[in-house]
Formats: sequence, C-alpha cells, structure tokens
Amino acid sequence: MADTEVTEREDALAEPQQTEPATHSVLMELREMIVTGRIAPDTKLRAEALATLLDVSRTPIRSALAVLSAEGLVNYSVNRGYTVRTVTVRDVFDSIEVRASLEGIAARTAADLGWEAQTLSQLTDLVSQGRAILSRGEWSETIEREWYQLNWLFHRGIMLASRNEVLRNATRMTLIYPVLGDVARLCPTIAACVPPRHRQMPATPPAHVLESQEEHEAVLNAFQREDSQAAQRLMTEHVLATRHRLHAIVMPR
Repeated sequence: MADTEVTEREDALAEPQQTEPATHSVLMELREMIVTGRIAPDTKLRAEALATLLDVSRTPIRSALAVLSAEGLVNYSVNRGYTVRTVTVRDVFDSIEVRASLEGIAARTAADLGWEAQTLSQLTDLVSQGRAILSRGEWSETIEREWYQLNWLFHRGIMLASRNEVLRNATRMTLIYPVLGDVARLCPTIAACVPPRHRQMPATPPAHVLESQEEHEAVLNAFQREDSQAAQRLMTEHVLATRHRLHAIVMPR
C-alpha cells in the first residue's frame, strides 16, 4: 500500500487526538520503543536525553511521559522520576484478555448504533486489502508490518465507531505489547519464552495471520448483517485467539 493511502486511512480512522500533535507523535514513538524493548525495562527516562534523541523540545516529552505513566508503561517516583516498567508474561496475557472484552463491547456497540455507509466502506476496504496481501503468498518483515498496519486500522475503526470514549481510554491501558507485528517475536518479554522456531520469519503467510484475516472477514460480515451479538462474540474470540496461541508456544520459566 502506498504511504499516502496509509496516511489517508489513519486520518479517517485514527483515534481523535486529545493531545497536541507534537505530544501525540512523541507518545506513539516512545510507546513503540518501550513495548519492543528498544528502551529496556528499568531504564530511567530523562526528558533532556529523550528530547535530544527525538529532536523535539522537552515539553512534549514531559507530556508523553505523564500519559505513559497513566497507561502503566512507565513508573514515576519523586526520587527516581520516570522509569520503564518491567512487563511480565502474565501482564501480556491479562492485557489481551481485558482487550478482548473491551473490543467485543466496541463491536457490539458499533453495530447497535448502525454503521454510516462511508465508514463501513472504509472498513470493508481495509479487510479487502488485508486479503490481497495474503493472496500474494509471500511474507517478510515489510509485508508483516503492512498487514498489521491494516489490522491496527481495522480494530481502531471499530473502536471509534462505538463512539465510547471510556472504551477508548480503557483500551489504551492494554497496549503494553507491540501491535504492528507478531507479539511472539517483537515483544521481548514473550520472545524470551518462545522457542526459536516460533520466532522465525516464514517465507509464506503464517497460519495465525491467515486465521486472523478470516476472523476479520467474519466480523465484517456480522456488521453487514447488522448482527451486534455475533459481532461482539466474534471480535472477543478474535482477540483471545492471540492469547490462546501464546499459551501454546510460551515455555514456562
């Protein structure tokens, strides 16, 4: 997908920004650096150093750190300031379970409210593009990120369509693992407990992604049928599928 197309979809479906643009951008970048382990657990987060790293002023850094603290990704104390919180395997499993319930509610609510034709068309287009990617029969880090970008927009579009700010805020609290790729490979906490064979990048689309695509199509079909109960059940099961898969491959430590 062309970068301009991705930008257009983000503009149309991305969560309304309640922060200044600079803070929002910094927040997204810092969150991604933390959940992928580029900033290690227990690292002390100094506003001055981060401002230099990201080439911004200290003001959006401080605002972003306050949000990340509220989300639970960083800890704050008077003596140490902000430090990256250590995320456990249990934390990831718990966050997925909570997210499944929240996204199920969002799917049901969006269906009950009724979909605007343009919004449903955008959602349909996202699902179609996801299918087109998998139909190539190829897989790589670049292709994975492309598919997961569509996946993120699909889930975010449904959350926005629920028109429930409480749901959106609660869902942000569950974003403690990467969302733009395979959590078993990109989340350091999980990857450390997963055998190497489950962390290798395959040459063809992996089974869990093919299944996820089919689940997207089933959720979309429920929306098209205006079946809110089915939409809630299918979305909840869809998110929990990640938890089931991780349970099957994570080795106890």
